[in-house]
Amino acid sequence: MNPTELALFVAYPYFCLAVFVLGHAYRYVTDRYGWNAHSSELLEKRWLFPGTILFHFGVLGTLAGHAAGLLVPQSLYDAVGIDSAAHTAIAHAGGRVVGSAAFLGTLLLLARRTFIPRVRRLSRASDFVTLLGLALVTGVGTYSVFAGGFDVLHTIAPWIRSLLVFQPDPSLMADVPLRYRLHVLAAFTLLAYSPFCRLVHIWSVPITYLRRRPLVFRRQPAV
Repeated sequence: MNPTELALFVAYPYFCLAVFVLGHAYRYVTDRYGWNAHSSELLEKRWLFPGTILFHFGVLGTLAGHAAGLLVPQSLYDAVGIDSAAHTAIAHAGGRVVGSAAFLGTLLLLARRTFIPRVRRLSRASDFVTLLGLALVTGVGTYSVFAGGFDVLHTIAPWIRSLLVFQPDPSLMADVPLRYRLHVLAAFTLLAYSPFCRLVHIWSVPITYLRRRPLVFRRQPAV
């Protein structure tokens, strides 16, 4: 393993994860009132609704699929009767659906910020960087799922797990095709960038709304 690959598949992922953790902590302490998605719903809704629905459905499905496929060892799937061939087939079928939804949703949101004048005028550079980064990650990932033909379960998946247990094994990435490498590195880059853009709201899931007491409105009688 040459120094470049050690930097890309050991040093860089840890750098991105460190920035992800420390950056969100710093942002929470220093910019708590700016911790939101900066919604532009009041400016335009027609493009926003399908874009956000597709994007959030696709991204949440993709995250769930990645967690189940990359963080859980194949040996556990084998123990319950799901071999690597069946696992790969399930992952590809689901990945094509949620990946396409995430990519299409990202493109709609990017087009909205680009072609709707009043939305574009109030957009910041970080909004476009975020959407372009999401388009790259979801686009390359979705293309890889449709292209197929590579064993992720015994290469990228154990490499990810090796990082999480602080025993990195970059040799697992030696024969990984370029498109998968690009997808992985772009995803880590986006993680590192997330504390400094609207993606910070990933921690602000409104769970408390589920147990909030209902608001009661009463009509004021005419005098």
